[in-house]
Amino acid sequence: MRRIIIVALLLTVACGSETRPAVQKFSKNPISVRGWIVDVEGAAPAEKTFETEMVRLTQQFQSTSIWVENAQYVSGGVAENGAFILLDVPPGNSTISFNAPGAETARIVLENIPGNADVLIPHVVLKRGGSTLLKPAEIRVRVPARIDAAKPTGAVALVNGHKVPVFDAPLSAFVARRDYPNPGGIRPLATFK
Repeated sequence: MRRIIIVALLLTVACGSETRPAVQKFSKNPISVRGWIVDVEGAAPAEKTFETEMVRLTQQFQSTSIWVENAQYVSGGVAENGAFILLDVPPGNSTISFNAPGAETARIVLENIPGNADVLIPHVVLKRGGSTLLKPAEIRVRVPARIDAAKPTGAVALVNGHKVPVFDAPLSAFVARRDYPNPGGIRPLATFK
């Protein structure tokens, strides 16, 4: 009798009418997304000197947050120099969101990104509800392969609507895949706290 009651209770719990939210799983072939922010649209002051611009940009980037919509387990951030990195981003279609003063809900939309890819998006200008890619020809989507030289795969990814060819690249080209990129340009020389 006890066994029947236990089985009935287990079936009642297992067959309950509650719907559970979908649990996001870790991707077996996540991508990395790297790049750098140049500025926020409309944020430049009227009078600009080297020193004031350096301070303004540093404060702008320190106040910027980044995440991937509907992806719980992504790690990364924005550095003081505007460089950003996101690791463990699900492949396929993703939306990268930024929250910066003057550019709340800025976005970069990625489509058709193959698994294990490294996506480099340089020269980004954030704006409310979107972003502008100043040099779309410099966007790179690379997939690691056991080859000696980079070669196109024939696949095409979309980054903010810009068509980007997907390349197979040698494993040695991925040494810095988990590091912030170096944007160059005006950057702080020292940080005081």
